[in-house]
Amino acid sequence: MLITDGADARLDEVGTAVGALGHDVIARRASLADVGAITTEERPDVALVIVGEAGDHALKMIDRIVHEAACPVIAVLDVADREFVKEAARHGIFAYVTSEEAKEMQGAIDIVLRRFAEYHNLEGAFGRRAVTERAKGIPMERHGIDEQAAFEMLRRSARDSQSKLVDVAETVIRAHPLLPATKGSDDESQDDRSS
Repeated sequence: MLITDGADARLDEVGTAVGALGHDVIARRASLADVGAITTEERPDVALVIVGEAGDHALKMIDRIVHEAACPVIAVLDVADREFVKEAARHGIFAYVTSEEAKEMQGAIDIVLRRFAEYHNLEGAFGRRAVTERAKGIPMERHGIDEQAAFEMLRRSARDSQSKLVDVAETVIRAHPLLPATKGSDDESQDDRSS
């Protein structure tokens, strides 16, 4: 767990509470310019950003961690602040806590880790679907078949080769430029090569 921002005493308090839960703690004051690199280098499961007096600074810190590193962020607030939480949600927090009580802190960490895993699974599913959709267009164009027939062709190829559908789709996409142009697409191929 990376814990950052806030006064040194606050870093120690939150670090002690999280450490008592059995988590490895990296408590660091970090500049806005360095926090993304630190998060990328340390690769924590979760980053906790302590929100002190300077809420704008905490928002920038959250934004930097979310966009430069691949870990979820929990905002640690001294008191509930609905407006800050709303704004922090726009910047990418997955949760917030208002105390270092063990149950609340561990509950937030558990929820964040589960939601982050679900987010990555969903992101992966969308990526796989996009690859499959792109690959379907190739047999549709080459063989003059409809979308369902193209999908069945990819699926049959995956079954026959004991491969995942997405792997077959990626292979089709990679090999497509190597295939000879079909009748009627010579002009398009020439245009592609000249650009």
